[in-house]
Amino acid sequence: MLKLKFRKLHQTVIDNVDPASIIHFLFQEAAIGVNDLRALQKIKDDPQQQCGDLMTLLHASEHPQAFIQLYAAIKRESHLKWLVERIDNESVIDLLQQLDISEPTGCVNMCFSEI
Repeated sequence: MLKLKFRKLHQTVIDNVDPASIIHFLFQEAAIGVNDLRALQKIKDDPQQQCGDLMTLLHASEHPQAFIQLYAAIKRESHLKWLVERIDNESVIDLLQQLDISEPTGCVNMCFSEI
């Protein structure tokens, strides 16, 4: 679900997150590899481009905890508390309905009906 939430807030993240410390945290937690780290460091003079490339990289990644680690990295930044609150408050049901996932399985209506 975090991946969906970050997709919805993609531009907000790009506009407001300084990727420098985030990138190093993601590398430390093995969410991105050394080649990704080097590629992202090459564009350090353009933080928005760097953050956009990071987000694209994470969306293309098959790392199972990529967005959990991104969330943890953002949560560590005290000045981004407002963004953490926005991520936390993003409605999962709305996201699933936008993707039209509720119809094929019926699980969304059944599983989230009491939320």
